[in-house]
Amino acid sequence: MTGSGWREAEAFAPAHVTGVFAPAVAARDPRARGSTGAGIVLELGVHARAEFRPGGSRRVRVSSDQGVPLPISEDVARRLCPADRGSLFVHLAHHVPIGQGFGTSAAGAAATALAVGTLSGNSRSEMLEVAHLADLFGGGGLGGVASIAGGGGLELRTRGGLPPVGRTVHRPLPGTVFVGVVGDPLLSPRLLRDPRFLARVGAASDGLAELLRHPGESSFFELSEQFTDRLGLASRPLTRVLRALRRRGAWAGQAMFGQSFFARPRSSEGRRAVVRWLGAAGIPAVEVAAAQTGARLLVRPARGRSR
Repeated sequence: MTGSGWREAEAFAPAHVTGVFAPAVAARDPRARGSTGAGIVLELGVHARAEFRPGGSRRVRVSSDQGVPLPISEDVARRLCPADRGSLFVHLAHHVPIGQGFGTSAAGAAATALAVGTLSGNSRSEMLEVAHLADLFGGGGLGGVASIAGGGGLELRTRGGLPPVGRTVHRPLPGTVFVGVVGDPLLSPRLLRDPRFLARVGAASDGLAELLRHPGESSFFELSEQFTDRLGLASRPLTRVLRALRRRGAWAGQAMFGQSFFARPRSSEGRRAVVRWLGAAGIPAVEVAAAQTGARLLVRPARGRSR
């Protein structure tokens, strides 16, 4: 390529698991829609690399290491694409499975927004707002961008929506959790558009208000277990895995929404028992730390004459 104006940027957004939530979708302002709830921001996530090549017709291409369409991230890229004539290329690399309750749609949207929006000169708040709205209206989730935008560790959505309209508090969560996949993905867009299902979620989240007032590690994991059991979305194989992990001294809940789990051993002895059982049972799982930071720009725009 010849000419000036080529530029690229890279960004990372952490994945996360939601342990318990309640829908908050009634607000007229979509920036205030999402959910209240609590979850864990993970050290693994989605990496986005955006490259803009000036000249020629205007086009946007979003690709993934998973080889699947990413309509939410593509919507973000189109909305934040530089106004100049030229081509925008975005590539996403996923460290966790898509569609298994690890917030990859929100992480992909946020990473794409930060990388592409930086090339266009948007503010961070503008980028994250585009990501939030794309995830919300694209059926990705309820509040995933709000969960990962401002920090790591234990995240508590005390007011629905994207901050500063919504409110999310982050608390450090030392140590690690185990995450693993047991079955096929759940169709979260269909579920999140069903008023009857959302009513079930609201009933199952009883105790959430108290957790948000007085957050703590054990209370979060205990309520997450209760939420999993009350909601009843786990398949039989996943339910068997959750029960086995609990018997071996770990808190264990379903990652919403996926046929997947997150587990936190209560002791070093429990951790050894969990590791032995997962290996013997052949359950694919990884041990991952909670993130210390949220979505962030990794490489500021590099510029050159050719590429």
